[in-house]
Amino acid sequence: MYLLFVLCYTLSSSYVPRWDGFALHEQYQRFFNQTHQVHLTTQPSTVPSTGIHYHQAHPRNYHFIMDNTEVCKTKNPFLVLMVPVAPHNVAARDAIRKTWANNSLVQGKVVLTLFMLGLPNRDNAEQLREKLKRENLQHNDLIQSDFMDTYRNLTIKTMVIMDWLATHCTTAAYAMKVDSDVFLNIDNLVTMLQKPDIPKQDYLTGMLLRNRPVVRSKNSKWYVPKEMYPDPIYPIYPQGMGYVFSNDLPEKFVEISKIIKPFYIEDAYIGMCLKKLGIPPTSPPEPSQFKYFSKYNRCKYSKTITYILRSAKQLVKYWTDVKKPGPPC
Repeated sequence: MYLLFVLCYTLSSSYVPRWDGFALHEQYQRFFNQTHQVHLTTQPSTVPSTGIHYHQAHPRNYHFIMDNTEVCKTKNPFLVLMVPVAPHNVAARDAIRKTWANNSLVQGKVVLTLFMLGLPNRDNAEQLREKLKRENLQHNDLIQSDFMDTYRNLTIKTMVIMDWLATHCTTAAYAMKVDSDVFLNIDNLVTMLQKPDIPKQDYLTGMLLRNRPVVRSKNSKWYVPKEMYPDPIYPIYPQGMGYVFSNDLPEKFVEISKIIKPFYIEDAYIGMCLKKLGIPPTSPPEPSQFKYFSKYNRCKYSKTITYILRSAKQLVKYWTDVKKPGPPC
């Protein structure tokens, strides 16, 4: 079964990111090794027992090689922002540190920002690893795991984020997976999470996508073959740019991922996890606050929670303008 899955995966994928031959071989070799390394963890009652386990995306197949294990214990955050970012993209990390991660105390609540990285896939990988070590010594905000950091591994990257939260940051009330190219209005987010009707358990919200068809065109970046996901429509799922969840969910995602066949559309995979768990995502109190793109307008950006941007320079520019003295509207 596993051999057939990998063969279909290989033959049906017309879009291949920047994998060199060694990295591709290493990733598939890791997959074959994992099929013989079943992790003996106890399933909670929320996870149905099917007798079938899939291990490629299960995060405990991977190991943290750079970590900040004590950061949640020493800071006791209300909200943890987990940012998946490529190892080489220091410009995005620095822009975030200068803008929405610059203040760790928002409305009296501790907000922690951490960056999740995989292994670099470049000729200068060893040199980059040394740079990352120095960067982490300076900022203490990098977490790195030993999966290859590629587009097709975004589901693995997301599940590793969930594993880190479930094992190292259980005291936080909420967490958010937020992409590195997002303008995040942290004040509005904290205000939303403090509303009395926001659940503290089994809660996930963001820009919800409904009745989205699975892309079957092999020319598309989002192509998924039937062998990986047979249904024609995805379950309701949060758009991957940024979704917020109560911090009891990461452990449930980690456990349920053992019995969900992996596919590489990470936000739709989270939707599948929610469906299997019987936990529907919730529309935000003000859905207009979670947006894709919009031409910059100071008033509009002051009212939002998320917008996708084109560059790190844009983030710094817009953030500086939104936060300058004087009313934005």
